[in-house]
Amino acid sequence: MPPVMSQIDDPKIAFAYLRPACVLLTKEPTLANVETLSEQLRDVQAASLQQLQEYVLFPLRFVLKVPGQRREKLVQAVAEALSDVLERTCVRSWDTLRDLFSELCICLCSPTDPGKPADASEELKSAVLRCLDALLHAAYGDIVFRLYEAAMLPGLGAAISLLLALGEKDKSRDIQAAALKCLQSLILHCDCTQEHVVPSPEERCAVGGAVASFLPGITVAAARIITGDLRQGHAVTVRAIKVWSRSVGLVMDDAQLQSGQSCKTPSPDLGRIRQLLVQRTPDWVKATAGKLCALLKRIISCTSAHQHWRVRLEMVELADHLLATCSRSLKECAGPLLEALVGAINDDEPRVRARCEVALRDVSQRNQSGTSSKNLTDVLSENLHSLATSLPRLMRTSDDQKKLFVLNVFLGYLKVLGPLVSVVLNSAAHLDRISKALMQVLELDVMDVRVVEERSYTDPVESSSGSLDSYTCHTHRKQFLYFTDEKIFSVLMEICRTLGYYGNIYLLTDQLLDLYRQSLAYRKQAAMVLNELVRGAAGVAVAAQAKCLDGSERRAASQEDLKAAVVSVMEEYTSLNNWHLVTVSEETDDDRQDQQLLSPLRLQSICRSEIISNSASSLQVIPSSPTSPPSSSSTIHQLNSNIWQLCIQLEGVACFAQALRRHFRPLLMTSLYPVLEKAGEETLLVSQAALGAMMDISEACGYSSPKELISDNSDYLLNDVSVNLQRLSQHPQAPRVLMVMLAHSDRSLLPLVRDIVQDVLMALDLSYDHSAALFCSVLHALMKALARWFPPTCCRTSKSPGFRTSAEQEDFDVCQFLLDYRKQKELAEGIGIEVDETEDLDVPPPPPESEDADDVGGPDMKAELPSHLSITKDVMERCIHLLSDPSLRLRLKVLDVLEQCVYVLSEREDELLPMAHRCWPALLQRLTDDPLAVLRAFRVLCTLGETCGDFLRSRVSKEVLPKLGSSLARQAPISAKAGPVYTHTLAYKLQLAVLQGLGSLCQRLDLGEADLDAVCEACLPYLSCRQPIRLQEACLSVFRHLIQVDPDAFWFTLNEIHCPSSYTPPHPDLQPVQLSGMGRPRDEYSDNVLKLLREEFGSDSDR
Repeated sequence: MPPVMSQIDDPKIAFAYLRPACVLLTKEPTLANVETLSEQLRDVQAASLQQLQEYVLFPLRFVLKVPGQRREKLVQAVAEALSDVLERTCVRSWDTLRDLFSELCICLCSPTDPGKPADASEELKSAVLRCLDALLHAAYGDIVFRLYEAAMLPGLGAAISLLLALGEKDKSRDIQAAALKCLQSLILHCDCTQEHVVPSPEERCAVGGAVASFLPGITVAAARIITGDLRQGHAVTVRAIKVWSRSVGLVMDDAQLQSGQSCKTPSPDLGRIRQLLVQRTPDWVKATAGKLCALLKRIISCTSAHQHWRVRLEMVELADHLLATCSRSLKECAGPLLEALVGAINDDEPRVRARCEVALRDVSQRNQSGTSSKNLTDVLSENLHSLATSLPRLMRTSDDQKKLFVLNVFLGYLKVLGPLVSVVLNSAAHLDRISKALMQVLELDVMDVRVVEERSYTDPVESSSGSLDSYTCHTHRKQFLYFTDEKIFSVLMEICRTLGYYGNIYLLTDQLLDLYRQSLAYRKQAAMVLNELVRGAAGVAVAAQAKCLDGSERRAASQEDLKAAVVSVMEEYTSLNNWHLVTVSEETDDDRQDQQLLSPLRLQSICRSEIISNSASSLQVIPSSPTSPPSSSSTIHQLNSNIWQLCIQLEGVACFAQALRRHFRPLLMTSLYPVLEKAGEETLLVSQAALGAMMDISEACGYSSPKELISDNSDYLLNDVSVNLQRLSQHPQAPRVLMVMLAHSDRSLLPLVRDIVQDVLMALDLSYDHSAALFCSVLHALMKALARWFPPTCCRTSKSPGFRTSAEQEDFDVCQFLLDYRKQKELAEGIGIEVDETEDLDVPPPPPESEDADDVGGPDMKAELPSHLSITKDVMERCIHLLSDPSLRLRLKVLDVLEQCVYVLSEREDELLPMAHRCWPALLQRLTDDPLAVLRAFRVLCTLGETCGDFLRSRVSKEVLPKLGSSLARQAPISAKAGPVYTHTLAYKLQLAVLQGLGSLCQRLDLGEADLDAVCEACLPYLSCRQPIRLQEACLSVFRHLIQVDPDAFWFTLNEIHCPSSYTPPHPDLQPVQLSGMGRPRDEYSDNVLKLLREEFGSDSDR
């Protein structure tokens, strides 16, 4: 690289160096000559260039003045050269400033229509705008202020129009931003890092007077840009906001308007120019303020919720600037400006929030230093009341983005007022308006039928062992009438918490409880607000400041105040009319038996028309007899409303526990039992809400889990259950509480619950025709709990499908095989039977006397059973009697209980086998029952097979297998021809259940050859590829188990169906093996047969 040449610092040398290029350019205005001069200008220092400025500018300006059409590239190069000169020098001549300003504006104008921008390239426009910006920055001293004299108004107006047109209509974002930046410089409010001329008050007033002539055009055009297409980019929008705010702040400046200089009479020598001049009289200011207020509202509505944080930040700057400089002249705009500031206090961007807090603090200080420190508080409270009045309408008519902004403004007012919220809410008008607005905005959509249909069929025991996600992952989200965005709901809840944080908790709870009692339409909303109010009063999930505008601090609510408020609200929640609500629409005829116990004697339901006519403060109570059909008033709408009300009230109990923490423990005596009632509710949403409340309560009160919560409070809970079971008609939920306690406890509960179990069994004996279904649900929960608390230690389990006998894994012993074969053959021919019988009759020697030495002469006493086994036997006794009940629903419940009983008793075979013998006849009848009962009965049979083993072999062989085999054979052709819909039928589910359990049952019972052949014959059709996939898989599992029992027989059976290869004898004297499946073409069974042969015997291996 050549060495860098040092810049010329001597003006004489610089003149000599630049003179040839300047002369040549004057003679020949070409692009090359302009570029040559530009390169030479870079070699001259700024100080020397300043002295030669006029000389250097002359040839460049001369090129711009050459008549005729000019090439764009030439004009662009001249503008770039001028920019280089102006950025390094100062313009001290008014004539130079004026002429250059005019010439550059002409370069931007259209030749045919000077009022519009030229249709030039982006590069040319960018170069000219850069040059114009450099010229305005280079104007020295007071020279620049002559641009704003009355005589210059036409030229100034033309420049402003051009720049606004470019900023609004140009297709390039860069050109738009550059034009608006020039406009900022033109009104002396440039925000770049260069040094700028600081005007005196008189000069500022003169500039303001000049810009006032063009204020309508500037503000309207800038407003169009701000509210225009989002695709223009945030940079253009930010520039337009700056132009709007600075021009308005300049013209409407309170200091200028009060000085009296803004109303000077113009000189009569100006001629027609006088028409452009504006006298900023009070009337003009008032009229202009009204028009600006309309524009400002449009701008705020479009930008306060803008996607880009820089636009929102600039809106905060706009509000702060105008409130600081134009608070008197723009009184009408104070409300919208404060609203913009307040709305930004909850912005997602920290920089916006920080700037907003500073701006609000400045506003507060300015108001405190004024005539009255309450001015801002009054304005804020009035705005809050006005916003609360219009909030329901805005929530109904606006889009989600606008709704979110309005709510953020509402929340901002509360945060800015801070502790003064309690003062504002002392006004009955404010309190009523805000509470009613929240009631209307939070109205729920209760028309979703899924809320009513969903049932909690999942086992509570399974959910009890999971984490919080086990019941929250499927939680149904609340649906509101007027919004869908979750962010809107979050802001509304934060508003409620902020009200509770700053407001008087007694005043607020009284007001909301009045609304809760006043109308059914407000009940759910009032409960939601009450829940969050209490949380907010306790400081839970509140991001608020402790000080308000006047410096006063918030007085925290005491624990006594919180506890008093919680007690009053919970009493209302858990009252009879508000807690025991109808959530189920219909019952079947089989369910009518349990209706006396599953619902109170006097059913509660909502009947809006009767409530309005009778009483607006209570639920309609409709008496119904056990045989009467459900009330027609229990519509989907009402049931949905009841469900959500219960869910919200359960959430409220959890919120109160979070607010009081360990101080909530004394309230568990009155609150935990109702929550457990709802945890056993069959409506899924209510059950989930109750389980969630249990988790939150246990965490808030210092318990590690709901199990510990119930365990520590089980004494008085079980006392309530015991008392209420004696009066079941008045307390039908008591069994559900017991079920939930069993599902969420450990074995330490058994001694406490034993007496209650005996009470349940006795009640079942005395009135099984009415209460059997209900008590069977309790017994099922009990047996599930016992199975979980006392897992059998010696329960027999079947061999896994992949199990291989040791004989197969070791080398095959041919000699031993032949000896065994000979022995079996002789036995078959009757040889050696006598010897075997005598051997079988040999009596084993008596045990040593020492074993029974201690028992000699003593009574033969049987050891007492453990309590859980004793309870299980008692329960199983009842199941045997109820297995033949006419109600299918009851029979299904009894079968579920029986299965658990068998599992628990499996550790004591001497107790299980007699009970299995007793229940066998009734269980056998269930295998020919309704298909639903057959499914459950077969499951019980499989469990019995797993636990009883050989005891059931002959019974299953004679009484079960023939029925199952005929059923499978009868259904096989149907399922092979059925379509995909068949998999949803009950017949398919029965086939699948039998096939899935049959293999392990056969293996566990070690069935004989004839029985295995019968099972094989029944299952073979399911190896067809025409069967549904899951039936094929289940059939494969059957054969895998059968192969474990008799591998040789089933190897032969499978090869008879399809033999993959021929078997050559190892010696010529041996006969060749002939199997029916050899040479047979592939058919519908081939794939599954080959799969079994490959998996169980090895691919293409012979035996």
